[in-house]
Amino acid sequence: MAAGSVITLLAGCASLTGGSDAEDEPIIVGTTSAPSALDPAGAWDGSWELFRNVYQTLLHFPSSSGTPAPDAAKSCAFTDNSSQVYRCELKEGLKFSSGRPLDAEAVKYSIERTIDIAAPLGPAQLLESLDRVETSGDRTVVFHLKKSNATFPLILATPAASLVDPEVYPADKLRESEKVTASGPYELKSYRRDKEAVLVRNTDYQGSAELKNDAVTIRYFQDSDRMMQALEKEEVDLTFRGLTPDHISAVREGDFGNKDVSLHDVVGTEIRYLVFNPGLGAAGDAAVRQAIAQLVDRKALVREVHQRTVEPLYSMVPGGITGHTSAFFDEYGEPNQKKAEELLSAAGVSTPVELTFSYTTERYGSATKAEFEEIQSQLNSTGLFSIEIEHKPTWDEFQSGVKEGEYEVFGRGWFPDFPDADNFIGPFVGGENAVGVPYEDAELTEELLPESRRQSDRAAAGSVLKEAQRILAEDARLIPLWQGRVYIAAHDEIAGIEWTIDSSTIMRVWELHRKASW
Repeated sequence: MAAGSVITLLAGCASLTGGSDAEDEPIIVGTTSAPSALDPAGAWDGSWELFRNVYQTLLHFPSSSGTPAPDAAKSCAFTDNSSQVYRCELKEGLKFSSGRPLDAEAVKYSIERTIDIAAPLGPAQLLESLDRVETSGDRTVVFHLKKSNATFPLILATPAASLVDPEVYPADKLRESEKVTASGPYELKSYRRDKEAVLVRNTDYQGSAELKNDAVTIRYFQDSDRMMQALEKEEVDLTFRGLTPDHISAVREGDFGNKDVSLHDVVGTEIRYLVFNPGLGAAGDAAVRQAIAQLVDRKALVREVHQRTVEPLYSMVPGGITGHTSAFFDEYGEPNQKKAEELLSAAGVSTPVELTFSYTTERYGSATKAEFEEIQSQLNSTGLFSIEIEHKPTWDEFQSGVKEGEYEVFGRGWFPDFPDADNFIGPFVGGENAVGVPYEDAELTEELLPESRRQSDRAAAGSVLKEAQRILAEDARLIPLWQGRVYIAAHDEIAGIEWTIDSSTIMRVWELHRKASW
C-alpha cells in the first residue's frame, strides 16, 4: 500500500523502553471505532482492529502484500488440484497467554466454534465453505472444503480465524468477559467498554510481527470533535478512523490548533453504500431502487460533504482491487431525472415515493449525518421522492434494527476482510449475509461466485466477478456511494505510520514508535 504525505486515521499506541521518560510513555491512539465484542466469534466489524493485535491467526497479510504468509503456521498449502484440501503445519512451542499450548486441536476448536455458534453479528459466514477440520498429531491441521475455494487462505488470514484457548472460550456460546486469552502480539491488560483498551507486549508471542514498542493504549471516542480536541491537547498521539472532512482539511492545510500534528494517507478500500430491504414497502420495488440509483449524485456528495477526501464509487468492488468495474455508471450514467421518471412511470409507480433512510454516526463518523441530508435533498428536489431520514445514536441500537429488519433503506460501511473482489460481493449476497438483509440470487451464489473461487489465479477470476457486478447494478439492492482513503493524524514524533495499515486496511499498532526511541 502506497503511503502519501498526508495522514489522518489510526488507533494505537506504543513505546520502546530505554531513553527519556517521554520516550518510555506508551503511544495513545484515538478512534471512533470501538469493538462491539471481544470474542472473535461474535464480531464481524470494526472490532477486527483490536483483534488483529491481540489474537493470532495461522496466516497474515505481510506489508504491502495481499498474498497471505505464515504466522502461527510454519507453512500452509493446498494439497490437491481443485483447491479443496488445505493443510497447515504449526510452529513448535506455541502457547496462549494462559500458558496452555496452542496446538492443532486448539486450531480445530477455534474454527469450529465460530461456525457452530453462528453468532448473528459474527463472521461464521466467511467460513461457510468449510466442510470439516482434521488434525494429525499436535501440529498438523487439514481443512476440507465443501467446494473449490481459492480464497480460503485469505480467509484464514483474517480475524474470523482467530485462535482462542479452548479452556476459557465455550464451544456453544460467546465468552462473556472483558478478558482476552490468546497468542497475538499483545495481551489485553485492561479493557473498559467504549472507553479504552490497554495492550502490553506478549513476551511469549511467536509470529511474524516485529514489535517496535512494548505497549499500546487505544482510546475510544463517540464524537469525532472530542477525539481531535484530545489530539490537539496531546492527550492522544494519533487518530485512526472517524475524522470528518473538516478535520482532514484543517490538518492538511495547517489550520489545526496544534502545529506539531501532520496528516498522512494511504490508499484505502473502505466503501460506503445504501442497503434496500426488499421486504419493506417501496424498497422492494426494483424500479424504485433503480430510479434512486439513477438520481444519486456521487460527485456532489464527494464535493459538498466530504470535501474531496473520498472518491465516487460506481461498483461494490472499489478501485485498486483486481476485477473492479464501473458497473453502476455503465448501467445508469450521470444523474438524470428524466430517466428516473421513465423508470417509475413504466413500472406504474405513483410519485412521490415515500421512504425512510436510517443511519448511525457511531463508528461511521459525524459526516454521515451531512451525507444522508445531501442524499435526501438530491432525491426530494426532483419531486419523485419524499425521503425521511432517521438517526440511530448508538451502534447497538442501529445493529439491532438491522437484525430485526426494521429499516427500509439504511447506510452501511465495509472494510474488506481480505483484498479480493470476491470479498466485496460474496459477503453481501445469500440468505444470511453481512448486511443483515437476505439477497437471494441463484446466478450469483450458485454459479458466478463458485466459478470465481475455482480460480487460483485471482486475476483470472476477475472476468467472472465483472458479471456479478453487472447483476448487482441491475438489481440495485445495494447502491455504492464512495470509496475512502485511510487517513492518520499524528504528532510528528510518532514514526512507523506508513507500515501500520495492511492490505485489508487493518491497523497493526506494533509498527508504531517514537522517533527518538527507534
